[in-house]
Amino acid sequence: EEGGVCSMPIIKSAQKKLKQDKFRKEKNDELRHLMRDAVHDIQKKAVKKAKVAHDDLNKAFSRIDKAAKNKIVSKSKAARLKSRVSKLALGGK
Repeated sequence: EEGGVCSMPIIKSAQKKLKQDKFRKEKNDELRHLMRDAVHDIQKKAVKKAKVAHDDLNKAFSRIDKAAKNKIVSKSKAARLKSRVSKLALGGK
């Protein structure tokens, strides 16, 4: 204890809340990283002028939509990401 502040909650409901928050943070972090990885894969292929597979685009869209559904990113950010990813996949047309 430093300055009279405990790092762990004492009340049972607060302990449960801390446990829930940790679980939710892990889940959200995982979804965020999956989304980022899918977007980065398409960006890398676009830089190399490689063909972006339809499956890669579907995977990226699915992960972006899932992140938006779980409120990890806002609807507008999801729409913006999907727009940019599809533009990259089409070769910047």
